[in-house]
Amino acid sequence: MTFDAALQRLHTHYQSMPPVAAMNVGIAGYDGKRLRLRAPLTHHVNDKGCAFGGSLASVMTLASWGLVSLGLEIAELRAEVFVADSQIRYLAPLFGDLEVQAELAADADWSVFVQTLRARGRARTGLIARALLPEGGVATEFTARYVAIVKA
Repeated sequence: MTFDAALQRLHTHYQSMPPVAAMNVGIAGYDGKRLRLRAPLTHHVNDKGCAFGGSLASVMTLASWGLVSLGLEIAELRAEVFVADSQIRYLAPLFGDLEVQAELAADADWSVFVQTLRARGRARTGLIARALLPEGGVATEFTARYVAIVKA
């Protein structure tokens, strides 16, 4: 399986959800460890001229969900993926397009996650996503736990 085919399926899935399609979210890249999403500020601007906090939360949620979903597809596992809980820290206003990258949390182990899912039919893992500032640094940081449940 190629990353390109999996990324195209993920993009199609994102676009099939009307709220996500309206956000104009696009896949900016995937290196096997990190998924990057991009969305134009013009679709997410607040009354201060910077990115709306709810949009940042949504794009980081989507990036993390997409990362787990891609990993499961590549592992040839069919499972539903859900966000279990999350926390967001808004560190600086973002006056540019939304550039988000998601990756596994430092203490997460993908192989254990996959083994647990295969053995028990459900598993959870930690993720971290960051909205990046155009000049470098982090505007917003999102930490979360995601749960996967094998499809019957």
